[in-house]
Amino acid sequence: MVFSPPAHGGWAHNFLHTAMAYAVIKTGGKQYRVQEGTTFDVDKLDFEVDSEIQFNEVLLVGEGDSVRIGAPTVEGATVTARILSQYRGPKGIAFKYKRRKGFHKTKGFRRSLTTLEVTAIAG
Repeated sequence: MVFSPPAHGGWAHNFLHTAMAYAVIKTGGKQYRVQEGTTFDVDKLDFEVDSEIQFNEVLLVGEGDSVRIGAPTVEGATVTARILSQYRGPKGIAFKYKRRKGFHKTKGFRRSLTTLEVTAIAG
């Protein structure tokens, strides 16, 4: 099978026009594009591992060529996900410096994250 990109639209054209249902959800002040079976990391959610969580803040739902955009959310749409793990991310460093003042300040941090797997998209 030979893959040739479409004449117009490039990779974004293929990305947005998939046959599988997809949605854009909002959690932790960020937005994520998800499909059924997608695993992704979000800021920590206070739920037990292997529990189901439902997202009601669905900003967009699409399947094939039909796309429903919310104002601000899609009415009646939900995304269900299963929590796979709770963990802390890699170390990060916040470094502050002011030139010619002898001021240096280093602070390290690790974000608490939750890994989710999307099980169902309804709406």
